[in-house]
Amino acid sequence: MSVLQNGELVLYGFVGENFWDVGFTAKEVVEALAEHGRDNDITVRINSGGGYVDDGVAIYNALAAHKGKVTVQVDSIAASSASLIAMAGDTIIMLDGSLMMIHDPSGITYGTADDHEKTGSILEKMASNMASIYAERSGNPVEDVRQAMKDELWLTADEAVEQGYADESQSAKAKAVAAFDFRVFANAPQRLTAMSKRKNWSLAEASARAAATARQPRQPREPLMTDKTTAAAPSAEIEGAKAEGAKAAQARIKAIMTADAAKGREKLAEHFAYETEMTAEAAIAALAVAPTAAAAPSEEQEPQRPSDSPEAYAARRTASAGLAAPGGAASGKPQAKLSASDVYANRRKAVKQGA
Repeated sequence: MSVLQNGELVLYGFVGENFWDVGFTAKEVVEALAEHGRDNDITVRINSGGGYVDDGVAIYNALAAHKGKVTVQVDSIAASSASLIAMAGDTIIMLDGSLMMIHDPSGITYGTADDHEKTGSILEKMASNMASIYAERSGNPVEDVRQAMKDELWLTADEAVEQGYADESQSAKAKAVAAFDFRVFANAPQRLTAMSKRKNWSLAEASARAAATARQPRQPREPLMTDKTTAAAPSAEIEGAKAEGAKAAQARIKAIMTADAAKGREKLAEHFAYETEMTAEAAIAALAVAPTAAAAPSEEQEPQRPSDSPEAYAARRTASAGLAAPGGAASGKPQAKLSASDVYANRRKAVKQGA
């Protein structure tokens, strides 16, 4: 769903690529602002527990550069990088019952002591930049803001107004909190951590599911704004899932490339193994009925050009055989639905007829 709804920018869920299919990215926000019009006023509704620092900073800068008036309304929660986004509002409104939280960014580092030291330096620079943004918007001394970030400061609607992080609070009822694993924060309200547990909002489990379904393990992203002690080391569950995902992908590729049916059909086998999501069984079955590279082309069987991909070759052969092809000119007949096995079956039939 687009983040631009009825002329409003609706930023609900995880900041950045998300685990629960509820969230928004910097790219989506920039595109939505362009569609809305840079000179037009806009209301930004936030309900987010936070996410990635890079997306949060990029969205803040996009809103700060918007020429029209930006009214930010915190519908339920603006925590972590979502609170940074809120600071871009010309007017910041907290609904009754809503919360705001500011804290230090954190991240994961794999490597030597020097690697960890470099990451620490980067995180400190990020925190300093964020503190400057919070201080400028709230009017509080940057040193005080920096300490509040280290302490992980949670604010009610009235407290946010009192301390300068919002301009007003309204009595309208706050929305339901968007999905986020609030247990990763050091001082999150008990009702939020209990909700995360009850609804199974788990960053660890979501990451594990994503890793298990990937063909290759994903590299660590930009620092995630969560509690340092929680993010200090990945759980064995996540690492195990990543290893299993990589192992399964390698086993699938090996099964296709070493199958007897791949002999003489190495190029097609590579295509199935590396460029498709076909199971090993399906790929081997398709290879078994495909012609080998050594097969001599007959009068009815046009040789494959070196530049052809398997799909292009099949499409060209289909057209030359007079068979219906997807997207072809209308012939007044129902369009055939072709599969790879259909193509090879018709090819064998044509060869027999021409013999």
